[in-house]
This record gives sequence, C-alpha cells and structure tokens, in this order.
Amino acid sequence: MSRANKVVLAYSGGVDTSVCIPYLMKEWGVKEVITLAADLGQGEELGPIQEKALKCGAVESLVADATEEFVVNYAFPAIKANALYENRYPLSTALARPLIAKLLVEAAEKYGADAVAHGCTGKGNDQVRFDVGITALNPNIKILAPAREWGMSREEAISYGEKFGIEAPVKKSSPFSIDRNLLGRSIEAGPLEDPMTEPPEEVYALTKSVADAPNEPEYVEITFEKGIPVAINGEGLSPVALVTKVNEIAGNHGFGRIDMIENRVVGIKSREIYEAPALLVLVKAHEDLESLTLTSDVTHYKRGHVDEMYSRLIYEGLWYNPLKDALDAFINETQKRVSGTVRIKFFKGNATIVGRRSDYSLYSPDLSTYGGDDKFDHKAAEGFIYIWGLSTRVWAEKNRS
Repeated sequence: MSRANKVVLAYSGGVDTSVCIPYLMKEWGVKEVITLAADLGQGEELGPIQEKALKCGAVESLVADATEEFVVNYAFPAIKANALYENRYPLSTALARPLIAKLLVEAAEKYGADAVAHGCTGKGNDQVRFDVGITALNPNIKILAPAREWGMSREEAISYGEKFGIEAPVKKSSPFSIDRNLLGRSIEAGPLEDPMTEPPEEVYALTKSVADAPNEPEYVEITFEKGIPVAINGEGLSPVALVTKVNEIAGNHGFGRIDMIENRVVGIKSREIYEAPALLVLVKAHEDLESLTLTSDVTHYKRGHVDEMYSRLIYEGLWYNPLKDALDAFINETQKRVSGTVRIKFFKGNATIVGRRSDYSLYSPDLSTYGGDDKFDHKAAEGFIYIWGLSTRVWAEKNRS
C-alpha cells in the first residue's frame, strides 16, 4: 500500500536523502517525489544538487533561496536572545531546521503534495526539529522518514543507492558528516566519535588554526540597533553581507571553533565539532552591549531565565511554539535601547571585547569613579547595608551556638 502519492523531500544531495528518492518510490509506493534544497548561504553551487536529484528519480528538483530570510528571521532573533545551547553552541545548524520545515510545508501546499519527507535517522536532533516544526505549521500533513525505518547501515544505504546509479559523496579517506550554512559548519562521525581524538585540521574550513592566524591583532567595531547588528567599522551592511564579513574576519584569526560533548534531545550524548565564527562573535558582542544598556534586574532575569530557555527551544525543535512567541515579545521589549557599538580585538583564536559605547548607556562615570569628585552618597551605604543584611543578622542571632 502506498504511503503517499506525492512527496516533497528535504534534499541535501547526501547519501541518505539521495537514497530516499528511490526508496520512497520502490519500497513505499510513492508515485512522485519532488526534492527541495534550501540555499542558506552554504557557499556551494546547488545546480549539481538539482541535477543529482533528477538523476535519482525526482520528478522535480527545487532550490529555495532563503539566505536573507535565514539571517533576518532566524539568526537575528537568536542573537537578541544570546542563544547558546549549554552555554557553548550558538545553534548555527539548529536554526536552519525550522526554516527548512517552513519551506517544505509551503512547497507541499503549492504542488499539492500529501506528504513531506526528510532523511533523518532515529538518533539525531533534526528529526525532532523537522517533525515538530512541520506539525506546528500543518498538523494534517503526513511526514515520512525512510532512514528512521529502513534499518540499513551507512554502508548498506550506499550499496542500495548504487543499485540505482547513486554515487556516494563520502569517501573512506574523508568519513566525516558535514552540514554547512552561512552561520557555520557542524562536523561529526568517523574518528570524531572517539571523544579523546583531537579533530584533524582538515575538518575545518571557516577558521584558521591559531598557528596560521595573523601575528598582529585586528580591532573591529560592530554597531547594533535595537539588538540587531547593522554595521562594521561604521560601514552599514546588509544582513547577509554583515554575517559574511564577520565570518571572514573572525575565521581569519582562528576564532569560532567548538569541540563539545552535547546532550541531544533523544537522550544521547554526542561529540560535536562546530565552526561558527560570526554567530559566536555577534552573540558575545550583543550580550556585552546589553550589560551596558539594560538595568541589572532585566539583565539577570533575561540571562538566567529567558536566554537559556530560548536556546533550549531552538535546540529542541520548538521554534513554532507559543512559549517562544511569548519570549520573543519579552526580548523585543528589552531591545528597544540595546543600540550602540562594541569594539573587539581579534588575535590568535580569541575575540576579546575591549570597549563599548551607547547613547543609552547606564554607566555613569560620576557614580563609578574612585576619584575624589563623585556624586555617590557614601554615607547612605551604611543604612543600606543595615537593611540589606537584616534577615541574615536575625538568623545569625537565633542560631548562634
């Protein structure tokens, strides 16, 4: 019995998504497969991917140019939320999934498909992000995930594909699984599955090694307006151009590499390697600017509750979730005065913030100075401390041994 008549398949040109095309038709009785490749600024020509999909049996091969949407509607909100999963990973890959889910649903509706499909296995996070995102946008559409059910090993999937003339893009000499977009790269599999194995230099593409980085520091100023980066060194840039330029600057100095043991949604710990130079820099600079322009209570609450939860929602596939919508409203309210410029020193794998300024700065030299001419009432401190420590003093008096 056919699982569906017409399917829109999220397509990357890799082993699993390529094998999905004949598998859906031969094993699951799907009549037509339309592939959708999302151009998210991964820096590669997608024409060959289109051609490959057609050779694999797709009736139509689509490419959606969504790079600007990716930056404006997904990356920028994450930057405003200082989104770092487990305080390290800036979610460069995870942020792409809700957008791809949206593109799949839109294509399915446009072409009259009764199902969408992806090539995720049962161990990863992306299956969660796709399935939950698709369901949130269209709860009635079917979701097919052949790689989650077919039970084939990587080698068996390659052999299956070869029966239909599908060449494997992964070679034994380069066994890594890589995902790339404008915001960064994720690298896993092969020897990296041993958490004690140091990643070879060959896995990196966006960042130089510290040894090869310039021997002189470079100072860069990034300007934000209402929490959104808009200029570098005083030059206004489009969203895509700005991220591209920060990637180049930070990567050239060897900044942006992450090697971490990550807690996946499905409960598995995985070893992940990421490169996300621009996203890491922009989150770091934005967070610093917030420290200058937000009151202490808003800063502490946002970082301790909102930012952490926002990061988890992205990672766990809950982008189209009412809680995220509510958090967006809170975050956007806090960003009204997060405007100004942050100065960053890049040198040998580091991005050190060395200055910041804003018309909305809450920093007062007259209050913070230790010089003789300040406006702080020192005499008021004693009374403040007495009241502030009252409960502690009462407790101590009652519990003295």
